[in-house]
Amino acid sequence: CISGVLACIHGHDLIKQGAYDHVVVVGADLVSEFTYRGFESFFALSELPCRPFDQDRTGLSLGEGVATVVMSKDNRVYLKKPLAFLGGASANDANHISGPSREGEGLFRAITEAMKQAGTKSDQIDFVNAHGTATRYNDDMESIAFHRAGLELKAVNSFKGYYGHTLGAAGVLELVLSMQSMQNDTLIKSLGFENEGTAKPLNVIADNESKKIRTVLKTASGFGGCNAAAILQKI
Repeated sequence: CISGVLACIHGHDLIKQGAYDHVVVVGADLVSEFTYRGFESFFALSELPCRPFDQDRTGLSLGEGVATVVMSKDNRVYLKKPLAFLGGASANDANHISGPSREGEGLFRAITEAMKQAGTKSDQIDFVNAHGTATRYNDDMESIAFHRAGLELKAVNSFKGYYGHTLGAAGVLELVLSMQSMQNDTLIKSLGFENEGTAKPLNVIADNESKKIRTVLKTASGFGGCNAAAILQKI
């Protein structure tokens, strides 16, 4: 589930090191019986559309999709004014084959290292696009990690209420949607959220809002305790 964000981080690093001039990252995934049965065995699926961070959430929804990000050292390849991928990091808390660290250790480390690489502080982040699966352990873990990283007051959302968890496509798809939010200076509401329901309180976006957005943090978490974080910024 972190593969899309991780691939973009790797692409950024390859360009920065001079190994390549351009990198194309594609993320895609399909709903299959194998995937469905796997999450069903965890009792993690909701019968209704998922509600990330809401107190009445009952699990995740599966989705499918495909998205592409083009990364380049040359801004002239873009038709529109590009955004800067400042950097990112990953960390594995090795807590459990499918469950995250209860203290958000891996995500906290990924966030702090990403901010360090990007030369960015928590007070410079305008909004956080979280992984937000609407499962108890993920949402609680993210809330704890965001508090530990000094991001508890930042506007945060999850896009998964709109289309479900697209697994291998999620990281790239949600980076693209975060870029669109930045380009349009619009905070997109976290669909399905109504009442606070995480271990630590978060400033979840409940309604669409026009706001100048310059710097965004994107996070992702997955099985095996893996976590990734990346920072985007307007040039």
